[in-house]
Amino acid sequence: MEKDRIHKLTLLALMIALDVVLSPLMRIEGMAPMSSVMNIIAGVLLGPFYGTMMALVCALIRMTMLGIPPLALTGAVFGAFFAGLFYKFGRKLVWSMVGEIFGTGILGSLLSYPVMVWFTGSQQELYWLIYTPRFIGATLIGSAIAFVVLVKLKETKIFKRWQRLFFEGRRFE
Repeated sequence: MEKDRIHKLTLLALMIALDVVLSPLMRIEGMAPMSSVMNIIAGVLLGPFYGTMMALVCALIRMTMLGIPPLALTGAVFGAFFAGLFYKFGRKLVWSMVGEIFGTGILGSLLSYPVMVWFTGSQQELYWLIYTPRFIGATLIGSAIAFVVLVKLKETKIFKRWQRLFFEGRRFE
């Protein structure tokens, strides 16, 4: 079982590296669709716990190294958790996408308001739904990209092997 644990941690490190590198490269001002792509892929491959850890570590790296505000935390962490959780129970890619849209697009955007009020120290012209349109837009773009990537990935042997590691024999549909 030590070998399985090493494989899981290796895949987690690979997903963190991909997220940290791809998110700033494919960014629309105020939107991070690649974060949504990686959250959905992590939810399908890694499950809710490891997916959330991936998003948390990536957000912290992006905040410290790239100067991104705490929106990286509120957006990514909830999306990754719900993408993995919804996939775990629904076992279909569409459920992971719905989890990402709910977690990042709705819950993450609403929780971003108090975090940014605290971070900036002011309430100038901010209202609770200020981040929702951009977060939902990013999750919809990211969901579409993730769908294409995962449909292609599911045909590979290594994808099936990785998924067995995290989901104990349950298959991607």
